Amino acid sequence: MVGTVQFGALAACIVLFVPMGLAGYHLSRNKMLFFSGALFITLAVGVHLTPYFPSITNFMSSLSSVVVLENQSSCISFLHEIVWDVKPIRVTEQSTMNVSSNYEESWTWAKSTPVIACGFQKLGRSDASDLLNGSWVVVAGDSQARLVVLSLLNLVLEPSKMELIRGDLFKRHSDYEIVIEEIGVKLDFVWAPYTANLTNLLLEFKQNRRYPDVLVMGSGLWHMLHATNASDYGVSLGLVRKSVMSLLPVSSEFGDDGPVTGSISIRSPHMFWLGMPSLIDSMLNTEEKREKMNLAMRAAYERELYDSKLLRQNGGPLLLLDIRSLSQNCGAICTVDGMHYDGAVYEAAIHILLNALLIESHQRL
Repeated sequence: MVGTVQFGALAACIVLFVPMGLAGYHLSRNKMLFFSGALFITLAVGVHLTPYFPSITNFMSSLSSVVVLENQSSCISFLHEIVWDVKPIRVTEQSTMNVSSNYEESWTWAKSTPVIACGFQKLGRSDASDLLNGSWVVVAGDSQARLVVLSLLNLVLEPSKMELIRGDLFKRHSDYEIVIEEIGVKLDFVWAPYTANLTNLLLEFKQNRRYPDVLVMGSGLWHMLHATNASDYGVSLGLVRKSVMSLLPVSSEFGDDGPVTGSISIRSPHMFWLGMPSLIDSMLNTEEKREKMNLAMRAAYERELYDSKLLRQNGGPLLLLDIRSLSQNCGAICTVDGMHYDGAVYEAAIHILLNALLIESHQRL
């Protein structure tokens, strides 16, 4: 951050090194002392008077904001730079989070220079709990969203508690909620397989004037299978975007509604779109899925998503959790049905989300 302290440090360097440079021109000692003294006094007065001149202070602040925002934007764009290591294992060593039984998947961020500079990290249970402390987290969508919830709970809960709640979480086509009292986190999973369900959920938030601190939502698989109409999907995404925009503080209608519940929602809403996974045609378990969820249809649905301007990378409000790229890079051996992937894929998505929260809230653990 560029500010008075940094300006003072720069001034000190100038006072120290400029006279040394002038010495190279064989100036007399008296001239050097006079020059360095005058320079020191001028810069010292400038440093002390800077806070009293709003135009200078504002310039420093704006420059600082530009630097922070540029670094933030840059690091956000590298969050999905994930490298996979998939190894065969014995059946007795398989993780309970895995769907497939013969491989163990691990992942890490790439070792490229920009990714290393961003300092991404896999958060442990304690750090993740501290980051989410006191938050209301809502995850809405289909079975992919349910697997994301499973990975998040697996991170913040002890294994013994996970075994107790796993059955309730995976009740077919049902909502799920839990309050983790130790860290003050409320987590809701909302069964919302269609975009219309997401629009209704957003409308409910607005009507109740209660907004989650972290919102993760996504849909598309059910629409592709049961409606099989990319254009209609695009229209429904437009309605979701409109509903999301009505919740943002930039909306005048939102501002007139008064205060709402939620510790960080008004200042900085943290909202994510859960992308559809990579589908493997030959592994899909029904003929209907193989016929309707073909490559051309998947491409059409993806185009509608990007054209909807729902995603931040296309000028929208939601940050993409790109399950497609994560699942595609993990590969076919990370799934048994060509649609639902092993826990490592959703674990990576959770850590991408948590690191995005760290970046957007300017925190470091």
